Amino acid sequence: MCAQAPSTPQSVKATGYEKHVALNWQANPETNISGYKIYRSSNGGASWEFLKQTGKDPIAVDWTGDEPNNVTRYYRITAFNPAGESAPSVVDSALCVPMTDEQLLEMTQRETFRYFWDYGHPVSGMARERSNGDPNVVTTGGTGFGIMAIVVGAERGWVTRAEAVNRMIQIASFLQFADRFHGVFPHWMNGTNGNVIPFSQYDDGGDLVETAFLMQGLLTARQYFNQDTPLENALRDVITGLWEEVEWDWYRKNNSGVLYWHWSPNFGWQMNFPLRGFYEAQIVYILAAASPTHPVPATLYQTGWTSGNYANNSVHYGYKIYCGPFGGGPMFFAHYSYLGFDPRGKKDAFCNYFVRNRNHALIQQAYSAANPKQHAGYNADCWGLTSCDSPNGYAAHDVWPANDDGTIAPTAALSSMPYTPDASLAALRHFYRVRGERLWGVYGFYDAFNLNQNWYAPSFLAIDQGPIVGMIENYRTGLLWNLFMQNQEIAPALAAIGFVADNTPAFEPKAEWHIEVTTSPNPVTDGLLTVDFQVQETQALSARLRDLQGGVVQELFSAVTFPAGRTQQSWSLKVRSSGVYLLEITNASGQTTVKKVILQ
Repeated sequence: MCAQAPSTPQSVKATGYEKHVALNWQANPETNISGYKIYRSSNGGASWEFLKQTGKDPIAVDWTGDEPNNVTRYYRITAFNPAGESAPSVVDSALCVPMTDEQLLEMTQRETFRYFWDYGHPVSGMARERSNGDPNVVTTGGTGFGIMAIVVGAERGWVTRAEAVNRMIQIASFLQFADRFHGVFPHWMNGTNGNVIPFSQYDDGGDLVETAFLMQGLLTARQYFNQDTPLENALRDVITGLWEEVEWDWYRKNNSGVLYWHWSPNFGWQMNFPLRGFYEAQIVYILAAASPTHPVPATLYQTGWTSGNYANNSVHYGYKIYCGPFGGGPMFFAHYSYLGFDPRGKKDAFCNYFVRNRNHALIQQAYSAANPKQHAGYNADCWGLTSCDSPNGYAAHDVWPANDDGTIAPTAALSSMPYTPDASLAALRHFYRVRGERLWGVYGFYDAFNLNQNWYAPSFLAIDQGPIVGMIENYRTGLLWNLFMQNQEIAPALAAIGFVADNTPAFEPKAEWHIEVTTSPNPVTDGLLTVDFQVQETQALSARLRDLQGGVVQELFSAVTFPAGRTQQSWSLKVRSSGVYLLEITNASGQTTVKKVILQ
């Protein structure tokens, strides 16, 4: 039999936004499709231009950019294979018009949601790890975030409730038979058969943190799909079973006072990663204390989570960070545990985490506005450092200078929307209207960009796309926060851990630090560094010189009292290697300023 050209694509839909048109259609039934060709007309179909050729996925974007608004564009699509090209589809049209902030938020959520809906694994329904990797690798934590996106999609009508229930049953049923290790799922698994895919050499077993992110999503869905129907009743039962089978207590590693991230049947506790010190895993201790079947003592929150290098009273750009590493760390620390866990109006012995996370975001915005490393593109509207793809591969980025290579990830600012709506909305406008031609794709914003190297990621990542949908929704309606916190297990666990009501204002004022520091000469050529200090009130200061990796190369002075006014001091630098260094000056309250020093 002679090969034939494919059939005509069906159900073409063009949706117009401010600067682009989203195109979707029904995938062709033929197995030998090579791709699709898209044609566009601006004159009602009197003439057509070839726009682009795509792959096999029935989705595309036409970036109209600075073309005039209020112009209707017409589209038709063909399918092709080695035998030829199909007849063109029925024409659909779209109008691009200026958008309000609320419309921009809706667009960003809806198009990002498609990553989990259109690109979900066809067998398991779970979230694929990334768009440019092995399509059978699905991610546990990313699926938890994706489940929350599905809840948002159902609530906003992007899909019907029935469609959302069916997808949730697909995911939950698959999870029942996927690999688990004392009830804990691996970081990655094969979306076709549920077998573990090792994340690293010794990480081929249970991943407690990723499982906590998954459970956060499942428990949110359990509250949302609450109708008394056979399917929704069954879904809730399966979710409850998965939740109750997680052996949080096993991951204490022989009943120790801390939870551990990994356990493998092949390597045991070889990874040896205790969960202590502030980062993305706070939700683990909340859920472990809340478990109705395998709980851990609530005291593990103190003996484990907060027992390490936890408190951090330093102030950056006028904002106190309370806990965590220098400057707060990568921005995802303020997102992953808080898609469901609502930090508003409560505090533990250390802080109110809404305030802490708000300050974290404001530090990052202020850092980008100051731009101490002079990266291309950084400004008050273009900010956000987190773990993401970068020109040299996946890496963690934050305001510690050694960790900042000029890579901005949209998820950092956009997922901070509940904390910093003004700054995050400004970033959204910038990312879409200024950078969108290369930064916007079929599933929303690409993962990251680095203007120093004129580089834009070709990828979407589940763990970065998911928080965009969920945290914007928490800003708009509080939906996911409200649902997760309604689970009957959560409030008693928080009380047992030591959370109490906190009625202090969520938006604390910026702590001003009145100091000016000038270094001369700069570059330093004779090994003698002179610094002018201008302070408005008497205060004790400390200073040290660091290299770009964060190491202290010379302590200059410690807790020296400077009178109000101008003081000049000079030091002979011990370091002899030429290069860029950082002069770090700190006051008694932990507020820090950093100046770049060049040695020649």
